[in-house]
Amino acid sequence: MTLNISSPSVQHNQIATFQLEPANVQRLADLCGLHDEHLRQIEQRLQVTIRNRGQDFQIAGEAARVKTAFSLLEHLYKETAHAQLTPDMVHLFLQESGLEALQDAGLQTDAQQEQVIIQTPKLSVRPRGENQQAYVRMIRGHDINFGIGPAGTGKTYLAVACAVEALKRDQVKRILLVRPAVEAGEKLGFLPGDLAQKIDPYLRPLYDALYDMLGFEQVGKLIERSVIEVAPLAFMRGRTLNNAFVILDESQNTTPEQMKMFLTRIGFGSTAVITGDVTQIDLPRGSHSGLIQVMQVLSEVQGISFTRFGTRDVVRHPLVQRIVEAYESFEKDDED
Repeated sequence: MTLNISSPSVQHNQIATFQLEPANVQRLADLCGLHDEHLRQIEQRLQVTIRNRGQDFQIAGEAARVKTAFSLLEHLYKETAHAQLTPDMVHLFLQESGLEALQDAGLQTDAQQEQVIIQTPKLSVRPRGENQQAYVRMIRGHDINFGIGPAGTGKTYLAVACAVEALKRDQVKRILLVRPAVEAGEKLGFLPGDLAQKIDPYLRPLYDALYDMLGFEQVGKLIERSVIEVAPLAFMRGRTLNNAFVILDESQNTTPEQMKMFLTRIGFGSTAVITGDVTQIDLPRGSHSGLIQVMQVLSEVQGISFTRFGTRDVVRHPLVQRIVEAYESFEKDDED
């Protein structure tokens, strides 16, 4: 592929022309999106102008942004060979290294992009960006792992994907989903039903991820056979969890005593992933978070991994990242 760059009279601006190969009408349509929505999305985020006629493309804008847009289009076109692009996918590729890193060095190489893939029965999950890639590698290489960061960074979804993959490869015998039963600023009152039905609202994000990867029917069968078990954190005392993949979600809402109790349940052949967001603690006023304490207590302990996510790792709607950043800025100003 040949990239031709010219510099118009406007200082620091460039126009790049190139052809995407091999020529394929369907893949080009997939790349551009319905009514060119994918191209408009890239233009808006990178502040460039993109025009095309068939496989001939032109990008105009500031030099570093043009280079980034070219790398992105080239990579996305390769993706169209084995996947149908969506606006969400385009957003994820834009987010992978943050726009600042993209402007400096373009997208990561294909080898880096495909270095970590989680295989589940229903879909293949590809971690996005350095932090998500490192997080999955840590989970695969350590018995106890912490994923700490704001909402939308994929820490829970990737943990569930790793659990499903480990179960299907017979690396573990069962999956345990654990969560403290703390309402997010609301008092729900008495909840009817058996234990599973009472804690179901708290575990819904974990169920949704399981349904994506295994399907509704298979998840139901595995729960009936106790291969997948859901449990409130308070019911973990006294148990020893061997040959299991255990996920403690929303761990910022554990007390120090609960966190210590949970961590000492881990038995042989088990992997534990503890996820949480220290900016969204719903414990009663005056209570201390076990997640904040454990970050200090275990920071130097060998065999335990900590992966910290930031706003650049948010993989939901672009507004989610801006919301998280706005709250962080507001809370910081409030403390000052």
